[in-house]
Amino acid sequence: MPLDNIGYLFQAFLVINLEDFDFPLSDDRIAKYPAKNRDESKLMVVQRKSGKITISPHFRNIADWLYPSDHIFYNETRVSKRRVYLETKNQDRIHETIFIESRDSQYWNCLVRNSKKLKLGDILFSPVQKLEFIVFEKREKDIVLKSNITILEEFFDQEGNIPIPPYLKRKSEPIDDIRYQSIFSEGKAANSIAAPTASLHMSYELRKNLIEKGIQFHPLHLEIGFGTFQPIYDEDIIKKKLHKEKIFISPDTAIAHSLASENKERRIALGTTTLRSLEAMYRTSLDIRSGWEGETDIFLTPDDTIDTIDGLITNFHLPKSSLLLLVSAFAGSELIMESYKLAIENDFTFFSYGDAMLIVD
Repeated sequence: MPLDNIGYLFQAFLVINLEDFDFPLSDDRIAKYPAKNRDESKLMVVQRKSGKITISPHFRNIADWLYPSDHIFYNETRVSKRRVYLETKNQDRIHETIFIESRDSQYWNCLVRNSKKLKLGDILFSPVQKLEFIVFEKREKDIVLKSNITILEEFFDQEGNIPIPPYLKRKSEPIDDIRYQSIFSEGKAANSIAAPTASLHMSYELRKNLIEKGIQFHPLHLEIGFGTFQPIYDEDIIKKKLHKEKIFISPDTAIAHSLASENKERRIALGTTTLRSLEAMYRTSLDIRSGWEGETDIFLTPDDTIDTIDGLITNFHLPKSSLLLLVSAFAGSELIMESYKLAIENDFTFFSYGDAMLIVD
């Protein structure tokens, strides 16, 4: 390793040690299925200034902690059915495939299970239409598949499955088609590989009640990639960069955020993808009120200062994950790790279908 990299590594470890964000979690603490109703998950409220932690039996009680003047910013993205079980010609082998991104709708970067059994030129077939996919290129972390036709979202609707997270250790079921989508994604184009999971707690009734209370909702759009499930390494901390994700923030949402800031009204981010989007806009845009569209690889860690929000609604995340570091950047590492310990002691469930946390001052 070059000497300058060693210096950066030493500097990074002075600030962040991933081991500080590790915690034991038994398998039964991972929610394999969603709560019966969206707003019936448990809620933990963490107050940054006082350090007080309050446990509430249901997420819908979040209304008690929100003010009529609050603004909730949310990610409206919809999950695409990008998990397809491709078959060999004689159907003697099935390769579970996640279609990550396309170059021109015919060449796709994919994660393929049992990819070592494939060689260049091999042909896989889709289960319903029997469309051909040629193994065009094998790379270190993924495979490039070439289709014989243009692949559009209609293909995934017919052939694919909702790509629920790998830690659920099961195949997707009909309930996931509904509950692994947020209510905000209805009618939107499907272009994400994972859900903005904090939004999964929001029910139509709860949203209606919050709006009647005076709370305003503002959409933005971040396409969530499969990188959200990938582990992070010391090198990521050094570079302060993660996987790239596409973001669109309309002028209306940008203006609403700017006005809320000027009027000292609380800006609540519904989910970490929303926080990442707002931070990306403010760190790169020269004219905030015009909105913003672009890509970000921003990696927010506890040594960062976050000024774009006054509150965060989020789930309980994986140990040593980028999302846990991001939440710690907003609330402080010690307080977050204390709250996670308390969550485990009080039988909270974790990850995508698990319980929720509200962080406010």
